[in-house]
Amino acid sequence: MTSPFDRIRPAATTARQVSDLAVAFGLTIAPGHPADAAVTCVASDNRVARPGDLFVAVPGARAHGAQFAADAVARGATAVLTDARGAELIAADTTVPVLVADEDPRAILGQVAAWVLGNPAEELMTFGVTGTNGKTTTTYQLDHLLRALGWKGGLIGTVETRSGDRVIPSVLTTPEAADLQALLAAMREDHVRTLAMEVSSHALAQHRVDGVVFGVAGFTNLTQDHLDFHGDFESYFATKADLFTPARARRGVITLDDTWGERMAEVAQVPVATLTTLPGKDADWTVTDVAPSGTGSAFTLTHRDGRTLRTSTSLPGGYNVANAALAVTMVLEGGSDIRDVTDALAAGHGLSATVPGRMEVLATAPRVVVDFAHNTEALELSLAALRPTTTGRLAVVFGATGDRDPGKRPFMGAAAVRGADVVYVTDDDPHDEDPAKVRAEVLAGTGPNGTPERIVDAADGGGSRTVEVREVAPRADAIRAAILAAGPDDTVLVAGRGHETVQEIAGVDHPLDDRVEARAALAARTGQPQQNV
Repeated sequence: MTSPFDRIRPAATTARQVSDLAVAFGLTIAPGHPADAAVTCVASDNRVARPGDLFVAVPGARAHGAQFAADAVARGATAVLTDARGAELIAADTTVPVLVADEDPRAILGQVAAWVLGNPAEELMTFGVTGTNGKTTTTYQLDHLLRALGWKGGLIGTVETRSGDRVIPSVLTTPEAADLQALLAAMREDHVRTLAMEVSSHALAQHRVDGVVFGVAGFTNLTQDHLDFHGDFESYFATKADLFTPARARRGVITLDDTWGERMAEVAQVPVATLTTLPGKDADWTVTDVAPSGTGSAFTLTHRDGRTLRTSTSLPGGYNVANAALAVTMVLEGGSDIRDVTDALAAGHGLSATVPGRMEVLATAPRVVVDFAHNTEALELSLAALRPTTTGRLAVVFGATGDRDPGKRPFMGAAAVRGADVVYVTDDDPHDEDPAKVRAEVLAGTGPNGTPERIVDAADGGGSRTVEVREVAPRADAIRAAILAAGPDDTVLVAGRGHETVQEIAGVDHPLDDRVEARAALAARTGQPQQNV
């Protein structure tokens, strides 16, 4: 698949000499190849290489990138950067310089791409957000506020990428290093002044954000996720903590609402401001006086020095108050005056950014909400946010991802039973796992026997209540069943996929958009009272 970032590259570039690059990064030029050439951009995927590119050939899980160097050169690449093994694989008659790194070129790819493109991140006000849950929402709120302050903004994240008014879908939460630097250079050309960016743990571990030092880095929370990649919580935490080092950020804002946030504040190697929404907890910035406001909440944000503002978020739930407060705090810690921020928030009716697939309300009678909640903590929080405003029954449709952290599956099942009145266990992205096996592991956490259709008792304030548990697959059928069975006062939460439009089953991509399926089910409620939005 060709990267969409092939379409967002700077139109004008400055030629850099390979010989200068070799000196700057301590590289050698392989014997038998030309000694110099000009490069104008960087590609790490031969399929997106263009004339003037430096092709960086890194070792992969299945093949070495050097095996594709000839194709990159045929597409116009004027030089290749690789390791010693890659240099051996590249034919001696290659007509371009071959630079050799002593280590995996991936480790210097970000810095090399930044150098070739003139360090574009240095010309932007950059805000990076990490954590398990809330990255997307926080970056959208950041972008919303920065634009309200009059800045031309850029956004990079799970749902989409924006350069000013240019918008494209995202393939990765955080782009690969060469794509990222090209995108930042294009933003510079578009006269973008600010950047709100999600920074995933995979991106930190895989050097994707190398070459960027964020002006302000933010931390949301840490819950069980991605342990298939990191192995354990400590490794996961250590990877996130790398964002709060001088090589990655100048300043940080850390939410202290969980113990991992407290630890992050302790280990951070850059100056940090702390934030909490919890009563009685000591922090630099504190959220108080949370009250319902429209579909979301109003709140007051106060610094220990007395600075204060009151604003609101249109998204429901206490965790979205935390996300909104983090966005505001990051902007303030980035140097904006609290009076300007207060005025901008007032003019924009608070933080009212629409975040695709994040507590997105599709109908109100019954209320149908699509959310990206795809781990235990996120599922618990989403259900807890919807419970107080649900006068009827609260139903949830969800599944667990195949080939990803199987340990969380029964915990997700248990969370669904604790939070909902009707539970539909279905498929998420099975990938290469047997979907029925994944569903069974989720069902195992929902109660006795884990049978496909049953009634279980869930603890509720010291008592118990009955919860209906059903296994329904495929996912479109589960969404339809839940919505058709709902009464006008009920809420149906379709959780786990949010904005995603493709479901992968056994290596094959199938079109599937929870929002499309939900709207189709709503349209099928012939003769039943409903209100779509």
